[in-house]
Amino acid sequence: MSDTVRPSVSVVVPVYNDPEGIRDTLSTLTSQTYPSDRLEILPVDNGSTDRTRDVIRQFAAEYDTIELVVEDEIQGSYAARNAGIEVSTGDVLAFVDADMYADDDWLVSAVEATADAPYVGCNVELVVDGEETLAAEFDAQTAFPVERYLRHQQYAPTCCLLVRRSVVEDVGAFDPRLVSGGDSEFGTRVADAGYAQSFAADATLYHPVRDSFGSLVKKELRVGRGLCQRQEVYPERFGRPGIPPRPSGAKSAEDDGDGAPLPTPKRMLFDALSASMTGVRALGYYREYARYVRGNAR
Repeated sequence: MSDTVRPSVSVVVPVYNDPEGIRDTLSTLTSQTYPSDRLEILPVDNGSTDRTRDVIRQFAAEYDTIELVVEDEIQGSYAARNAGIEVSTGDVLAFVDADMYADDDWLVSAVEATADAPYVGCNVELVVDGEETLAAEFDAQTAFPVERYLRHQQYAPTCCLLVRRSVVEDVGAFDPRLVSGGDSEFGTRVADAGYAQSFAADATLYHPVRDSFGSLVKKELRVGRGLCQRQEVYPERFGRPGIPPRPSGAKSAEDDGDGAPLPTPKRMLFDALSASMTGVRALGYYREYARYVRGNAR
């Protein structure tokens, strides 16, 4: 694909109270080999109360490709992404999270994949930046099985998603009512509309692991809430609230990420941790379900 025919791209990056993360992500995005005259980078500050917005302004003053977007009215990553979509101009919309980074040719590879399918999920590799805790090992082993999500559940996480603007114009943007699961709701909507989806194995993003059990529990509670909210809003597609959907797919615990089999004790430990996290997700689900029942009882 020559530079003269490359589509214009808008990279949308929602962020809340993460100055270091957005600095890392903007640094990697401004180093991409994609032609700068075909690229705009839209960090969306979602009501940060720290230095996050100042960091974005510093980058915007230095790079013409960067424009600060603000979403202060609705607190939520999907509302922030929608705010980015509203001001974007690119033919292709790319979504990444603040705290991710990539090789310099990531965007070139990712955009090339959209020539064959208008909805593309990128490969995500988990990186242990600090202490290699048990939580970090577990997260690295089980998080972001993007290819499996696409194959079995028809979606890619919004930390590694590219979609053509024409698709969003057809099916609509993300549902800002959801605290989690908006990526799968959007992806299944795209699939139901008949658009092809693909996995870009050669377009890799790097994501730091969650290295504490507190952060893992917080994530699973949020995911559980989102599963119930999807049913509240879309019962015809996801079932009525009260019965949680089956647990989503995860990376295999059969190897350590390098193709080597995990030692049996560690595999058993990870299986036990996975069951525990499924229980935490169920707790989040039923907390949301209790709120739903109370609301309908009024």
